[in-house]
Amino acid sequence: MEKDFYKRNRNKLIEKMKKDSIAIVFSGQSIHRSADAEYPFLVNRNFYYLTGLEEENIILMIIKKEGEIQEELFIEQADPLKEKWVGKKYSKEEVENISGITRVSWIHDFKQRFTSLLDSQFFENVYLDLERTQWDQQGDLGFRFSEIIKDKFPYLLIKNLYSILREFRTIKEPEEVEKIQKAIAITKEGIHSLMKQMRPGLKTYQLEAYFDFAIGYAGARDNAFESIIAPGEKAVILHYVKKQDTIKEGELVLFDVGADYQHYCGDISRTLPVSGKFTPRQKELYNIVLKAEEEVIQAIKPGLSFNELNQIAKKVLAEECIKIGFIQKEEEISQYYYHGVSHYLGLDTHDIGRRNQKLEPGMVLTVEPGLYVEEEKIGIRIEDDVLVTKEGCQVLSKEIPKKIEDIEAIMG
Repeated sequence: MEKDFYKRNRNKLIEKMKKDSIAIVFSGQSIHRSADAEYPFLVNRNFYYLTGLEEENIILMIIKKEGEIQEELFIEQADPLKEKWVGKKYSKEEVENISGITRVSWIHDFKQRFTSLLDSQFFENVYLDLERTQWDQQGDLGFRFSEIIKDKFPYLLIKNLYSILREFRTIKEPEEVEKIQKAIAITKEGIHSLMKQMRPGLKTYQLEAYFDFAIGYAGARDNAFESIIAPGEKAVILHYVKKQDTIKEGELVLFDVGADYQHYCGDISRTLPVSGKFTPRQKELYNIVLKAEEEVIQAIKPGLSFNELNQIAKKVLAEECIKIGFIQKEEEISQYYYHGVSHYLGLDTHDIGRRNQKLEPGMVLTVEPGLYVEEEKIGIRIEDDVLVTKEGCQVLSKEIPKKIEDIEAIMG
């Protein structure tokens, strides 16, 4: 991304901030694993959206006064000895070039800078990134800083900028759509490798290795999420992530996989026959799921809700299952389809956004109906990524085969 992208994002946030306010956003910290090891660092996505910076222990501060805006970043000072072990940290010049923020200070000066601002000027509000989706969710640096504010500066009103950024991130800029398309194109390479390499007797961790190598070779920095590779009856478990199964002749394997490209995600599901050919029964159920997916995609347009899309998926699945005598009543479909059909996609695989919001142009979402028949040891899900447009939607993953004849042609 060019730094103008991050500038625009900050300007949108500034417009929403009240005057006499300070916004504080943290990049995050690595989490200790054990001994001297840490888990791989993942930058806070809202921080990245505003700055383009990826390192830990950086603080963004935005000050809004009447007729005056200040932006400042606080970064770690280089430690020459530590850099011999882990590599160089950002320089002040690099931070400016990436983010477009010209005032860059050392992080050990942050507390004094913040205190001095409050002592010398009137401020009423402090905006923090306070994301909480579960009651027991562990609070991050934003929550910890909010406790400091309440203790040391109780006169300040704490505002949540997460809800503001959630609205912005729901509508993708053209540059973001390009990154998502690249992530999907890389994901396609991984799925193609799976189609070519799959054969009876392989372990699911070996299939994962084929996928991971293909996307890494194609330019992905990582997986967008932990790959789901679920053979046979394991495919009825929606997020089955164990990788110790042996795939068998005649069964289906459900793959839910995605590549991360410069922090933007692809998320694709395909269900493939181990032998390279679908059985008649597998074809019958697979084509029902495919029809449901295609009808949902055809229906997508601004103004619809996620719930309306899911109702379309359920209706098609139920009607088609009744036609083949698999179920007798529409309500029985909930035994075999028990998740939503769509979620937002972007900097996070399940990207932030209000589930009750009506679709708007610029949203990117998944379409992923399924059928999960435990008694037949069959789980089928077909998932594509789409961009909502003014007239309908654009399928961003249309180049990834999903019709039976196309899959069999590649695998055969």
